[in-house]
Amino acid sequence: MARVQVTRTYLDLVRPEDLAAAPSADPRLRLERVEQCPTSFHRADQARAYLDSPTVRLWVLYCAGAPAGYFELKRHDDGSVEIAYFGLLPEFKGRGFGKHMLTEATRQAWSWGAQRVWLHTCSLDDPAALPNYLARGFRPFKTEEYAIEMP
Repeated sequence: MARVQVTRTYLDLVRPEDLAAAPSADPRLRLERVEQCPTSFHRADQARAYLDSPTVRLWVLYCAGAPAGYFELKRHDDGSVEIAYFGLLPEFKGRGFGKHMLTEATRQAWSWGAQRVWLHTCSLDDPAALPNYLARGFRPFKTEEYAIEMP
């Protein structure tokens, strides 16, 4: 195993007008909120309870009917909404869908009453992640370094 240094960057938007939106004109894209997850979707009751929580919202991006990516929003007690998970399936990367999906995730967070929208990424994430966050107007507010063991 190799020990790898990782940088985690926390970013936020504090005003809706700071979002540098990048909506897609691709008519094949459709964003849908997952209102109820079927029991077969969950591996454990804990996961089901988490996703059924009123402080969590899950969205799926579809392209021509196929799942292309998803994001999860999590509301915190301080009034902030975290984009807790955000990702595209490999087949849909490099098409600008991440820009569109981040725009929509941020808009959904504001429409949910967020006082601030935030997320974090790390140096192990897709190389396009941090540039996308910065291009949409997110600004770093904290970084941390840590090491992990990698196979």
